[in-house]
Amino acid sequence: MKAAVLTRISGPLELLDVQLADPAPDEVVVRVAASGICHSDKHAYDGGQSMPLPAVLGHEVAGVVQRTGADVRGLRPGDHVVTAPSGFCGRCDWCLSGLSHHCAANGRTRPAGQPSRLSMDGAPVTAFVGLGGFAEYLLVHESALCPVPTELPLDRAALLGCAVVTGFGAVLRTAEVRPGATVAVLGCGGVGLNVVQAARFAGAARIVALDRQPAKLERARHFGATDVVDASEGDAAEQVRELTGGGVEHAFEVVGRPETVEQSFAMLRPRGTTTMVGVPGAGDRASIPLPELLQEKRLQGSRLGSSRFRIDVDLYARLYLEGRIMLDELLSHRVGLAEAGDALAGMDTSTAARTVVVF
Repeated sequence: MKAAVLTRISGPLELLDVQLADPAPDEVVVRVAASGICHSDKHAYDGGQSMPLPAVLGHEVAGVVQRTGADVRGLRPGDHVVTAPSGFCGRCDWCLSGLSHHCAANGRTRPAGQPSRLSMDGAPVTAFVGLGGFAEYLLVHESALCPVPTELPLDRAALLGCAVVTGFGAVLRTAEVRPGATVAVLGCGGVGLNVVQAARFAGAARIVALDRQPAKLERARHFGATDVVDASEGDAAEQVRELTGGGVEHAFEVVGRPETVEQSFAMLRPRGTTTMVGVPGAGDRASIPLPELLQEKRLQGSRLGSSRFRIDVDLYARLYLEGRIMLDELLSHRVGLAEAGDALAGMDTSTAARTVVVF
């Protein structure tokens, strides 16, 4: 099959022939229909995540099941599916506690002694987070897949696998935003826009969107922001405090930088909570004024939106089909596999909500 392969950090993605292994009893072959380009891919592309090269990036994927291993139940050829970077074993303490997104034995890699799922000329190729979506096919553990209705367009379905479950989950599951709450969202890319629309869905009374790009702020209004702040002009935290009469109950940091974590904490009212959704660098540190903790302010992280993947993807798919959440407006650009590298390299300056590789 063809795949866009990363052979060196921050280098071009090369369109190369990659071999796909036969599925093990608990694995599934999926023909890729659409693969979203996410900042987590850019983070890995820039060397922010340690992994052996060569590698196939891409983790926000929708496609059609082609083959299943002998032990796979609940999936069959022809099913439309969405992938997740949070496969699960179903047996560990995390899974049995309903926290399968923390499962350590999640099927991302094959057991020792088995051949790599992907290879070139007999040498192993890494599939990013066990998926490797910038390719014509995937070979994945069955727990990394969720069936979706066939009436859901697959280029929209792909967004459910990361941007939607991460953004909605941060609001509904991690932070548990209640009706009438005041919310600030720092960063209005694909995940941030889903935080915005999830806050609206949850009934937040005030939703302040912050970004440095006016086009993104205008799009955030369309997704439900009641106010916008250009973070490049003045003290963003002070502007939010003035807008809200003292600060917000919930601030969502969707950038992954120490300075925006600090800003988000500074715009909280007493008993407010900052939820960090963005992916930071390995050595990043943020400074928090400790006396403010005595105001019962909190700083917490959100991993993949604390999602219960198969439950949540099915829910959001049906909400979209009922016209209750927005996916069409998230999909800004469609590109071919050969263009994936250019789209990935240009993410930091792009105003797109989400670019999706289509096949």
